[in-house]
Amino acid sequence: MTAAVKELLWKQFGATIDMLENAITFCPETFWVTEHNYWYSVYHTLFYLDYYLSEEPATFMPPKPFTLSEMDPDGAYPDRIYTKDELLNYLEFGRRKCFDLITNLTDENAAKRFVNDYRNYNRLEIILYNMRHVQHHVGQLNLLLRQNINDAPKWVSQTQKSY
Repeated sequence: MTAAVKELLWKQFGATIDMLENAITFCPETFWVTEHNYWYSVYHTLFYLDYYLSEEPATFMPPKPFTLSEMDPDGAYPDRIYTKDELLNYLEFGRRKCFDLITNLTDENAAKRFVNDYRNYNRLEIILYNMRHVQHHVGQLNLLLRQNINDAPKWVSQTQKSY
């Protein structure tokens, strides 16, 4: 895997994560917990960002205080509402995990499989799938903001962040 490809992947996936961060910080406290469940959409997005970045999906465990409630087949919500600060910390955890995964990509480990009951993708494909999933939810979050507060964060073309 060339350095140029890894840089391109990070700049674009990092921009997607930046846009999620902007949607979180832009959301007024008065809209965080409403019938729209903004907080939950953020949590769902971060949970799967973390999960799809995992080397071994069968042994995945999110960091505390988060649980595996997102995997409940009945669609159970978490046992409590997570705060913006908790989810911003989770976002930073996911951003670092994503950066490390992309930075350490080789032709050999890019061919490794991410396999669960629903997906069987090589590492590169799950990275692209994950980026699309996050951006999909960022679009939903921004639409909710636009519809309810008549404002939303701007587009991010490339991340400027690295470690």
